[in-house]
Order: sequence, then C-alpha cells, then structure tokens
Amino acid sequence: MAQKEVLVRVENLKKHFPIRRGFLIQRQVGAIKAVDGVSFDIYRGETLGLVGESGCGKTTTGRTLLQLYRPTSGSVHFEGEDLVDMKGEQLRRQRRKMQMIFQDPYASLNPRMTVGRIIREPLEVHDVGSVKERQDRVHELLRLVGMNPYFVNRYPHEFSGGQRQRIGVARALALNPSFIVCDEPISAFDVSIQAQVVNLLEDLQADLGLTYLFIAHDLSMVRHISTRVAVMYLGKIVELTDRDTLYSDPQHPYTEALLSAVPIPDPEVEEERERVILEGEVPSPANPPVGCNFNTRCPKVMQVCHEVDPEFKEIAPGHWCACHLVG
Repeated sequence: MAQKEVLVRVENLKKHFPIRRGFLIQRQVGAIKAVDGVSFDIYRGETLGLVGESGCGKTTTGRTLLQLYRPTSGSVHFEGEDLVDMKGEQLRRQRRKMQMIFQDPYASLNPRMTVGRIIREPLEVHDVGSVKERQDRVHELLRLVGMNPYFVNRYPHEFSGGQRQRIGVARALALNPSFIVCDEPISAFDVSIQAQVVNLLEDLQADLGLTYLFIAHDLSMVRHISTRVAVMYLGKIVELTDRDTLYSDPQHPYTEALLSAVPIPDPEVEEERERVILEGEVPSPANPPVGCNFNTRCPKVMQVCHEVDPEFKEIAPGHWCACHLVG
C-alpha cells in the first residue's frame, strides 16, 4: 500500500482567548480554551470531517489552521513548513494555497461589491494575471461552480442562499488552492440545497485534486463526504478514525452519543435502537473539568476520569481515541 502524503500536520495546537477585567487597566483573569491541544494529520486528496456540538471549537480550529487566528501554542505544518513561524510576505505566499468557505454566505459576501469583483478580489490582492486574464478567470470560475458568467455585474442580494454559497466557492478557488477549510458550508440551507453544494464540492475535489477539512455537526452528511472523521468535544479531539470504522465501531462514549442521535430511515431499526441521552450542559471552555473534559456528562465515568486527562493515543491502526476505557 502506497504511503499517504501528509499535506497538513497539526501538533498540540492551542488557541486560548484571554478574559480581561478592569476599567482603566485591564488585566487577564483567565482564558477561554477554545482549542486545547489538538493533533492530527490531513492527507493530500482526502476529506477530513470535523464534528461536534456547537461551541466545541471546530470553527476556531479551522481558522487557526489558516492563521486567521494566531495560535497560542503548537504547530501547523503545511507542505512541510510551519505556518506558525511565518509572517509577512512569506505567510502571504502560503495563503494562496489555503482558502476557506465560510458558513454564512449572507455575511461573507460584501453587499456593495458585484459578483465579478468579489471573485476577482483574491487575484488582485495577490497580483495574479492581467486585467483581461482576471476577467477570463472569473468567467471560468463561475462556469466551474455551475453559474452563468453573465452574472458578473449582479450583486449578492440578487441571488438565493445556494447561489451565494457557489459564489463563495468560486472565490475560494480563484488562486488554485490545494487545501480548503469548509466551515459548515451547508448548515444554513435546506436538504436539497445541501445536496447540491456537497455534490459540487465532491466534483471539484475529483477534478482539481483538492484536500478538505469539512467542519459540520450533521453526521449523516459528514458520513457521505468524508474519508476520515475527527470528533471534537470542548476544545479537544476525542476520537479520530476512518469513516466506516467510526460509524460501525465507535470507541469513545461521546462518539456513541452523537451517533445515537442520527435518525435511521427504517422505523423498525429506529424503534429497537438504544439512544444515549447525555445529561447536563457542556462545561464552560473558560473553566473545563479536571481530568477528562467529558467526565461531567459521560454515562461510563470512572474515578480516574476525574483525576487524569486521558492520552490521545492510537488504539488500532489508524484509530485514535482519548478515553480511559480503551487502549
């Protein structure tokens, strides 16, 4: 079996937002641990799904990978180079190869700019091509995402949500990136539009050889598009493995609870299935529990869970888990 090429390597990545108090002199009194020591690889050409409840740190992870947020500590190696150590022109050059598709197409497109200018902007910022070449590239990108090139002079408010997201995808593709962070790109739409956007992303991946980090909370859609899946809870990754193994043999109690909430379109199977209902609220990332982050809600909690933070380790080839019950 050929060795997979690692495109992105994340090691012990942390992003803590300071909590400051004081009127004239503000001092730091704590920190919100949005991302608290995550490690994983993304292989070239694959789609890594990142799932978890709202507020668990998925979007912050994606933005920190691209250095939209500078990490508190840890490293992000892209094509073998550490982005954390880069700044200025060096980081700007690397950013051409990494792009992001944002969650809300209503907020991520400038309402005062035409569609043509929105898609052309990355080419202008990075000084790519002549005026004519940029214009041709905009037309090509609109065709690529299934839209009419004659829409270049229209404004975002003239389009539906699904069309706006296609414009966002076209903008992300403008500089021929190799890696795209998809930050819940379908959560704002109904099922039919979701399917269209996901099919578009899959077609583009096949045609252009793209690599995705696909952030979502819809596990059925993640199962459809992902090669491997990472499960996140309160700033940490608790389980990471290939898609089929995760859905057929989850090892972490939180993963089991998430999967039990996914409806099955067979009433007889659905009726016999045992649901895992988690009690209590997700703890604050400003004050996570001692030991395992999941110990306040875990149905299988043990005494050691309140004392020792479980190591994120490989329990089977390609299957990583952070739980005292396994490994």
